[in-house]
Amino acid sequence: MGKPPKIAVSGLKKSFGRKVVLDGIDLEIGEHENLVVIGGSGTGKSVLVKCVMGLLEADGGSVKIDGREAIGTGAREREALMQKFGMLFQGAALFDSLTVWENVAFGLIQGRGIERRRAKEVALEKLAAVGLGAEVGALSPSELSGGMQKRVALARAIAAEPEIIIFDEPTTGLDPIMADVINNLIVQCVHDLGATAVSITHDMASVRKIADRIAMIYKGRIIWCGAKDEIDKSGNPYVDQFIHGRAEGPIKMEVRAL
Repeated sequence: MGKPPKIAVSGLKKSFGRKVVLDGIDLEIGEHENLVVIGGSGTGKSVLVKCVMGLLEADGGSVKIDGREAIGTGAREREALMQKFGMLFQGAALFDSLTVWENVAFGLIQGRGIERRRAKEVALEKLAAVGLGAEVGALSPSELSGGMQKRVALARAIAAEPEIIIFDEPTTGLDPIMADVINNLIVQCVHDLGATAVSITHDMASVRKIADRIAMIYKGRIIWCGAKDEIDKSGNPYVDQFIHGRAEGPIKMEVRAL
C-alpha cells in the first residue's frame, strides 16, 4: 500500500446556527504539495482550514493527517498532530507586547519549551530566511511596515520547521510588488522545508505564483479541483467567473439598492 495523503478531508460539515458553512467537503492534499483554496468572501475557506487544524470543532465528517483521524481524538493526540502545523494568519496577528524575535520564537518557547537563548537564535535564523536582518529582531511590530510584518509572520510560521503550513490570505493589504515578494518567499520557504502547504486566498496573482493544485469552494462544497495549469480551461462557469472577476455569471452577489 502507498503512503496516505498528508491531509485527507471527507464529508466535512460545519454550521453556525442555521448557517451551513461547510456542507460535505471532500479534499486530499499530497505530501510536499502546495494546494490553494479559492472562493469568495464568506464561502468557508477559513472555516475549512480551522477545522483541519482543530481550531474549530467540525459537526461531522473526517480529517486525517498522515492517515490518523484528527476529529474526536483526545487532547494529547490532538496536541501531537498540532505539532505538525505552522500558520501564517491573515493580518499577520503579531503580539504588540513582544519584540519581533519574541513573536517569531513564541511557539518555540511557549509550545515546545525551548530555552530563550536557543529560541532567539532560531528566530534570527528564520528572520534571515525571509530577508530580515538581526537588527529587526529587537524592534516592536508597530515599528514595521505591513510587508515587514508579513515577513515576520512567515518567519514565525516556519520557526518550528513544520510539516504542514497554512497560509490565510497571505497577501491581503499589500501592494502588488510586496505581495509578489511574499509569494516568492512562500514558495522558497515551503520548498526549503519540504513542507506541505495549504493556502486560502482570492488573489489570483498569488494563486498562479504559489499553487501546484487549486480547489474552489462554493456554498460549502468543493466545486472544482485541478492542476494550476488547468484552471483557465476548467469548463466550470463558476470557476471562470471567479478567476476573471466578472460581476455577471452564476455567482450572484447580494447588493442592496440605494
